[in-house]
Amino acid sequence: MSKTGLIDTPFKPVEKNVVEEYKTLLEDALGFKRAVDEEGRVVDEELLPKVSEGEIVEIYTYMVRARVIDSWLLKLQRMGKVALHAPNKGQEAVAVGAAKPLRRDDWVFPSYRELGAYLVRGMSEEEILDRALANADDPLKGSDFAIFGNRKYNLVPAPVPVGNQIPISVGAAYAMKYLGRDTVTLTFFGDGATSRGDFHAGLNFAGVFKVPAVLVIQNNQWAISVPRARQTAAPSLAVKGLAYGVPGVRIDGNDVMVVYKIVSDAAEKARRGGGPTLIEAVTYRLGPHTTADDPSRYRTSEEERIMERYEPLRRMRKFMESMGILTEKEALSIEEEWNSKVEEIVRKVLAKPPLPENVFFQNVYGEKPWFIQEEERDLEETLKTMEELGLSYKE
Repeated sequence: MSKTGLIDTPFKPVEKNVVEEYKTLLEDALGFKRAVDEEGRVVDEELLPKVSEGEIVEIYTYMVRARVIDSWLLKLQRMGKVALHAPNKGQEAVAVGAAKPLRRDDWVFPSYRELGAYLVRGMSEEEILDRALANADDPLKGSDFAIFGNRKYNLVPAPVPVGNQIPISVGAAYAMKYLGRDTVTLTFFGDGATSRGDFHAGLNFAGVFKVPAVLVIQNNQWAISVPRARQTAAPSLAVKGLAYGVPGVRIDGNDVMVVYKIVSDAAEKARRGGGPTLIEAVTYRLGPHTTADDPSRYRTSEEERIMERYEPLRRMRKFMESMGILTEKEALSIEEEWNSKVEEIVRKVLAKPPLPENVFFQNVYGEKPWFIQEEERDLEETLKTMEELGLSYKE
């Protein structure tokens, strides 16, 4: 052993106890954990999280809210009010189930399909719609597009490039460890991101420095039009973590109960100094990749019809009914309630004015330098001249 303790005699096989440990880890990375099956039946009681009946109803309500706001964003994009939207339908269980067990001071690094996580962290439907419509109340004041996030909720805006958030979130987790805090980072990314260099760089760093990170792959089977089988020859995505010393767990991503349980356990382990966990949540994107995509070009309606059987809200209703927590009728009334509420919010948001024209000059400098002030004056004069000439620049 070296003086630093980092180098051992290298010319020998890996120690037997390590080999045995990895055999156990392989079972998690290649297996498939679920607490509730697609018919709402409990199949593994040990994987049910310790939550009250009230919390279960709350989890279901978050999933409903995510489904409702998602459908409205899709409609508003078709009306020309929203530039682009990445539909969430079918993936509500992963976003809600993963975000719910976190503490308020933990950090979330989303991709662009986590509406349920935004709601759990405290963002309202109104804030999400303000952002999507880039109106006068847009919390990010028109920066980027179709991307959410808010410092108020420890919710980092998602990047447009696939997988960029992975090494960034791992770095943030390292910072938490360096500062001696017991907060963790939760990162969402798609199956396509595991084919990118950012995934490997992030996992390698996370494994070496044992950062307090929970990394969740939303394996929705399609990276836009590329099926999972064309992305990797690995038998699972969770198994990729083992190469970097990061334990991987493969779970049913449409079972919100098991998502909650596994993420909760991983977060607590990270908080205690146990290092990162990679979770592959197997789910299915029922809609298009984005509103600019046509899935009928690369998959069949028969496939979509089959996958509807595993849809997470239907499963949760059946589970609650079988446990005597909520009747089917009561669960559906929650959907009606939120349909009505969100419609009212949409009407309110559509009536808000757009961002002011000089928004480009805001939020960069605390005190504007002379050249920025000069550019702002030029814009104001140009707009005034256009108005005097009767030239419209507004919609």
